[in-house]
Amino acid sequence: MPIKRYKPTSAGRRFSSVQDFSDITKTKPEKKLTIMLKQQAGRGKDHGKITVRHRGGGAKRLYRLVDFKRDKYDLPGTIEAIEYDPNRNPRIALVGYADGEKRYILGTSSLKVGDVVVSSTGPIAIKDGNHLPLKHIPVGTFVHNIEFAPGKGGGLVRTAGGAAQIMGMEGKFVQLKLPSGERRMVLAECSATVGVLGNADYRLVRWGKAGRRRHLGWRPTVRGKAMNPVDHPHGGGEGNQPIGLKKGPKTRWGKQAFGVRTRRSRQSDSLIIERRAKKK
Repeated sequence: MPIKRYKPTSAGRRFSSVQDFSDITKTKPEKKLTIMLKQQAGRGKDHGKITVRHRGGGAKRLYRLVDFKRDKYDLPGTIEAIEYDPNRNPRIALVGYADGEKRYILGTSSLKVGDVVVSSTGPIAIKDGNHLPLKHIPVGTFVHNIEFAPGKGGGLVRTAGGAAQIMGMEGKFVQLKLPSGERRMVLAECSATVGVLGNADYRLVRWGKAGRRRHLGWRPTVRGKAMNPVDHPHGGGEGNQPIGLKKGPKTRWGKQAFGVRTRRSRQSDSLIIERRAKKK
């Protein structure tokens, strides 16, 4: 998907770019595969207070029910359309199965209308869009929509242009190299979809102005040092003051912002072989 630039007819247009959408074959979503998406505007249910900052507003959206489990086994499905999904970066593909049922799946970079995809618990052809257990996928293959636990549904690598590479197999585990650079072990019984997710150029889109971000449901962000002391650890002082904290910058809630690990320890941490790549 190429990125389109307009003539700089205004200040907002000058440095902005948009998606081309030339790969979209159907504009209206499948009615039975959509539900209303209630907006919370970043506020809690009890008192209406802001619980998540910088959220609110935005255009109304319908949520597309994407099939991350791919549990329609050994039944071929034909790609009927490639659609835009406002709730995620990659494109979604509408699959029509032989029994008449339709489902949405994540679209890979090479999927086209008319292609046939299959999901299975056993060995099947290794081609883009097919979904099968990791133990049946050869080493070196790129996969996405990877399960954390067998039968749970894909939770890893679901963003535009994303793919993990199978690096090896050790007993009941498969070693994966994730897009972040992290290497981790995943149970070989877990399933994944073959191929690289499409719409990789999404990361090149330049929004250009604040209004486009507001349409996406993002509200403004204010620097901590521009606030009052009651609102942020960086706040207060006459004029433009430095942060002035000995241990470095803190978040609004008084936690150190840089140089400390914030990831919670999880049971699956023992399966990480190499942490994600750090900035040099």
